[in-house]
Amino acid sequence: MICLLHTLTSRLYGKITTKQERGRKMKGSQLITLDFLKAHDACAEGKREFKRVFPDGGEYQQVLDRCADEDRMDFAQWLMKVCGPSDDVRTFDEDFDEPDKNIAFAGTLYFKKGANIKRILAGGGIKAGLGIKVGLGIKAGGGIEAGWGIEAGRGIEAGWDIKADLGIKAGCGIEAGCGIKAGWGIKAGCGYGIFSGLAVKIADWPQFAVVTAKTKPDNLISGHWKELGSC
Repeated sequence: MICLLHTLTSRLYGKITTKQERGRKMKGSQLITLDFLKAHDACAEGKREFKRVFPDGGEYQQVLDRCADEDRMDFAQWLMKVCGPSDDVRTFDEDFDEPDKNIAFAGTLYFKKGANIKRILAGGGIKAGLGIKVGLGIKAGGGIEAGWGIEAGRGIEAGWDIKADLGIKAGCGIEAGCGIKAGWGIKAGCGYGIFSGLAVKIADWPQFAVVTAKTKPDNLISGHWKELGSC
């Protein structure tokens, strides 16, 4: 755990492999081996656990699923940071009501109804037809969108937009690469900030980093505020 501190202090995609920088996405079926982990300077604990569970290697998404099942989201975040997002899509047709379960998925997650879960880490976007409730944190390399509200016990982070037809509420901070839009209010935890436009130039905030809700959040740190319904 200690040797993975950089995964806890870095943003989800602070650095990716040269392969990813050339715009090629790794598939969820890509084989991950012990040699691959060694080549990317995985910590001793991570290599030991990987060798124990996957002595002959394992598919990228298979490894992420196992990390989530064993509550090692630190390992999942490190691997996703190294490998980057995939084009895979995982769809849940029914309500996903498992508050003790984690999901770590390299691609895009689509909940046709609602989701009540412990933690979510997605390389792509996260979308729900109804609400998203997360006991701890939620992170997406793409956008996060819900037909109802979005609520997290800790932080909410998205590489693109965060949108909810109702409210957006976090126990810690709220960070979006682009804009944030809520039909009701946007609220971060006491003492935490709301950051919009983290992936956008300041001059482009009025176009790509708009923050919209019924009332302006007290702790809005960045982004272009626009009251809901205003021209």
